[in-house]
Amino acid sequence: MQNRAYLYLLLTMFLWAGNSVAGKLAVGHISPMILVTLRWVLAFGVLGAIGWKQFLADWPRVRRHLLLLFLLGTCGFTFFNALFYTALIHTTAINVSIEQAGMPMLVILINFLLFRLRATWLQLVGAVVTIAGVAITACHGDPRQLLALGLNVGDGMMLIAVVLYSGYTVFLRFKPDIHWKSLMLALSFFSFVTALPFAWWEIGTGRAIYPDLTGWTIAFYVALFPSAIAQILYIRGNELIGSNRASLFINLVPIFGTLLAVVLVGEKFQSYHALAMVLVLGGIWLAENSGRKHAARTSA
Repeated sequence: MQNRAYLYLLLTMFLWAGNSVAGKLAVGHISPMILVTLRWVLAFGVLGAIGWKQFLADWPRVRRHLLLLFLLGTCGFTFFNALFYTALIHTTAINVSIEQAGMPMLVILINFLLFRLRATWLQLVGAVVTIAGVAITACHGDPRQLLALGLNVGDGMMLIAVVLYSGYTVFLRFKPDIHWKSLMLALSFFSFVTALPFAWWEIGTGRAIYPDLTGWTIAFYVALFPSAIAQILYIRGNELIGSNRASLFINLVPIFGTLLAVVLVGEKFQSYHALAMVLVLGGIWLAENSGRKHAARTSA
C-alpha cells in the first residue's frame, strides 16, 4: 500500500513539474487564464467521455456532497492556479518556489489545529530539510539572493494560494466514497465553471492570448497529465498515507522541474542542483520513515 502511494506521488510530482515547464513554453502562445480555463474544459471533456455512466450511478452520493466538491474544485484547482499564474507576474520565481515549499508545514499545522493530528519531530525536521533543498534550487546555489528578496502583492497572492491548496489537501479526507471517475468529473466541472470569470476578465482587459498550434498542444498536455491524471494520483496517494505525509512530496516539483528543464529546455545541470536533490530526497526519506513508524504504532 505504501509503495503504491510513493509511486503515485512521485508520478504526480513529475507531471506537475512538467506543468511548470509547459507554463514556460506557453508564454506568447496562450495567456494564463485562457490556459487555466481550457485545461479544465478539456479535462472535463475527456473525463466525461470515459466516466459519465459511472457518474450517473454515483449521482445520489455526489448530490449530497455538492458543496464540498464545489469548494475542493474551486480552491484546489481554479483559485490556486489563477493566483499562482498571477503571482508570477508580480514577484519572482524564487519567492514563489520558497513560498510553495512551506505547504507541507502548513498542512501539518492545519491537521494539528483542526484534528489534533500530530507529526513526529523527525517529520518536522524532514520538512525543514526539503525546504532548504527547494531554497537552494530557487536561489541557484547563491544564498545571497535570499537576503535580497523583497515582498510585494504577488507574494501575498502566492501565500493565499498555498493556504488554499493546503486546505484542499487536508479536506480531501471528507470527499465522498465514490469512483475516481465521478470524483474527478465533478471537480473538473466546478473548476471549469469557476475559471470562466477569470477568462472573461482577461479577455475584457485585452490581456488574452488565444492559443496557436503550440498553445493548443500545451493546453491538451496540461489537461490530460497535470490536471486529470496527476490529480487522480495525488488524491489516491493522500488516501493511502494521509495528507501530512503525502504533502511533503510536493517539494519534489522544483527538483523534477529542474531535471526536465535540463532535458527539454537545454538548461545546464549545476552542482547546487545535485545538493538540492540530496536535501529534498533525504528530507522526504527522514520524514516518511518516521511517519511510517508513527502510523504503525498508532494503528497497532
